[in-house]
Amino acid sequence: EVENFFAELLQRVVPKHDAQALGEVTTVRKWIEGFAGDGVRRLASASSLPGDRPGQETRSYRWPYGATSVITPFNFPLEIPALQSLASVYMGNKCTVKVDERVQIVYEQFLRMCLACGLPPRALDLIYCAGPVCNELLVNGDAKMTLFTGSQHVAEKLTLDLRGRVKLEDAGFDWKILGPDVADEAYVTWQADQDAYAFSGQKCSAQSICFVHENWQRAGFVDSLKATAAKRSLADLSAGPVLSWSTARMLDHVEAVSRLPGARVVFGGAKLPGSEAFPEQYGGLEPTAVEVPLSTMLASDENFATVTTELFGPFQVLVPYGDGELDDVLAACERMTNHLTAAVVSNDATFVNEVLGATVNGTVYSGIKARTTGAPQNHWFGPCGDPRSAGIHTPEAIRLCWSSHREVIADVGPVEGGWAAPEPT
Repeated sequence: EVENFFAELLQRVVPKHDAQALGEVTTVRKWIEGFAGDGVRRLASASSLPGDRPGQETRSYRWPYGATSVITPFNFPLEIPALQSLASVYMGNKCTVKVDERVQIVYEQFLRMCLACGLPPRALDLIYCAGPVCNELLVNGDAKMTLFTGSQHVAEKLTLDLRGRVKLEDAGFDWKILGPDVADEAYVTWQADQDAYAFSGQKCSAQSICFVHENWQRAGFVDSLKATAAKRSLADLSAGPVLSWSTARMLDHVEAVSRLPGARVVFGGAKLPGSEAFPEQYGGLEPTAVEVPLSTMLASDENFATVTTELFGPFQVLVPYGDGELDDVLAACERMTNHLTAAVVSNDATFVNEVLGATVNGTVYSGIKARTTGAPQNHWFGPCGDPRSAGIHTPEAIRLCWSSHREVIADVGPVEGGWAAPEPT
């Protein structure tokens, strides 16, 4: 009953397929279960080390910051704010939570449920406001640590305004590389469709670009992906409204990418049937893929910027490559500025190791079943390559984001008999 309540409430504010909505609720439930009992207590476990004389010992603690905050976007109205805010509280902090005002009702109901179950009322504050108001609150309130999930532009502004006291899970232009070993074609195609187009691509982990080895090209991967994407429909919300890009803006971007030399729209590229019923500020786009030659992508900074602009909707770029072009593919991955999720679809250990050794994304799946989306609650999820990188889910992520290291050195003696003060130095 509770799961269905939250799943249906989710769908009132972010139109997701039933499986996507229930999956979000299930992840939150499993994560909370994982920290039941003494799970929270163990987050603050300390360590000690003997000193170099009797009575001396050093103790290492994880220490809370105090006044903290969480700012979260619209796309996961329950999972992101629930896990991040409770993680802050678990480490002993007071947390102020600001959720995108379009979807905040979901977290509000979750918080009311937590209070009914015994959460101390002073542990969390929830504010309903626009971004600039929250920004002013954090600056004037001297927030000691803020975890922000959202756009790169806002992330950089908060970094300056809060003097670096931030952790970020900002934009993700996430890549997938299909390796030379073709296997389990139906599964790989299904996963690629899920990664790019589930929830109409409105995930920070969504597959934004797919480097397709020539062996997969010959095996018919692109045609299979087109057929799979064509099954998506507004009727069951496997395709749906895009909340942060208008239809016109998305179509303009599709056109800009497809105008590049040698590029072409492989499928989609049109207004989503039925989207005329959407509010005008929301967008509707068919699941879309544009193929761009690797040489074109790397030909100029302007081309690269166009190809790697994150369209937060049902859109991806397909880039074919051959055996001798892996170094160029890896160079392209290195040039991308956001290193959240990635996938190396291959069971060739040598190939996988070469890719993993040359890249930096924080959450990378490898193997023939590799994906970019659908992170469960049991492993780290977050970017890499930036000192501000945030993480969620795991004890390590919680300690990193919501506590700092504190060292206490006990030196209780005894003072040796006959001790005399040496000369000053």
